[in-house]
Amino acid sequence: MKRAILISAIVVLGFNLFAQNNINNVLTEIEKYNTTLSAYRKSVDAEKIGNKTGLTPQNPEVEFNYLWGNPSAIGNRTDFSVKQSFDFPTVYSYKNQISNLKNEQAELEYKKQRNDVLYQTQLVCVKLTYYNALNVELSKRHANAIKVAEAYKTKYSTGDIGILDYNKAQVNLLNSSKELESNVIERNALLSELATLNGGKAINFPDSLFSNQTIPADFEQWYAQSEANNPLLQWVKQEIAIFEKQVKLNTANSFPKFYGGFMSEKVVGQQFQGVTVGITIPLWENKNTVKYAKAKIIAMQSVEADTKLQFYNSMKATHSKVISLQTNVTDYRSKLAMYSSSELLEKAFIKGEISLTEYMYELSLYYESMYKLLEMEMNYNIAFAELNRYQ
Repeated sequence: MKRAILISAIVVLGFNLFAQNNINNVLTEIEKYNTTLSAYRKSVDAEKIGNKTGLTPQNPEVEFNYLWGNPSAIGNRTDFSVKQSFDFPTVYSYKNQISNLKNEQAELEYKKQRNDVLYQTQLVCVKLTYYNALNVELSKRHANAIKVAEAYKTKYSTGDIGILDYNKAQVNLLNSSKELESNVIERNALLSELATLNGGKAINFPDSLFSNQTIPADFEQWYAQSEANNPLLQWVKQEIAIFEKQVKLNTANSFPKFYGGFMSEKVVGQQFQGVTVGITIPLWENKNTVKYAKAKIIAMQSVEADTKLQFYNSMKATHSKVISLQTNVTDYRSKLAMYSSSELLEKAFIKGEISLTEYMYELSLYYESMYKLLEMEMNYNIAFAELNRYQ
């Protein structure tokens, strides 16, 4: 008995690992072929290039003047100048730091999009597992209904039963057939959704066993990792860091700007040339920019606190839900296996100890319990996927 239990546990564990590996393979393939992620990747790459523009000094200015003298005896005048303007030196450093932070933000936006696509894929896989498992049970029920219907057809033809019992068997067969067909329709719809996520390439997903994963009971330790991996929270942190750098940049922009260059002036018999320097005094252009950036920091800090609070409460509620669902599924599965009597029902029916009506009623209770268990396992795995989307 101990050996049998050990072998059964190893087999179940093997199936669970296989199911999890199959989902991981699907996620890897969809990450590779998903058109939404591909388009977003190109968009992010373009945005990162855009963030690296405008970091250098302004273009140099070249000016040439040719002036005709009047009267003509005084000759013509030729002017030529080249000038280059410069911001305060720290401006370029802060601009570069801000561009780096924005590029990191762009990657976080892609990470969030990737996370959403993979989470959606996990939900589809969980639902497919449910419909695959349901297909197994419905196929058993349909095969049983065919066997009963054929037996009652024979009995009806020999006059052993009446039309009422014959019709009951046929209706039972019809119901099982249509339930099986409906399940196939739902399964095919999910396979189409999975193919859409995979860039139009079909994916075969035959899993019919849920992976019995467990969640750590210590929520705080689990949450710390989820918070660190949440791209939205990381994005908000980056936004605060950007505005902190923006304060320094706007302060640096309040310092004078310089320009320098070469200038030449030529008239009849005379020529002047030399350097030219100047300064721009920022009296009004950057007014309130520092104040605005500081206000944005305060606002984003409030957004960060609110986002963290909502995420924490949401995940805590989901964590409690998963723990409860995990307990319910384990308890329901063990008790259903203990009290299942489908084989005894069939034997009793074959021997004529119970009527067709009693047999169909008792069997419907068994199938209803199996469907309930599969639904509970699906809900548990959906909640588990939501809980672990940032792990």
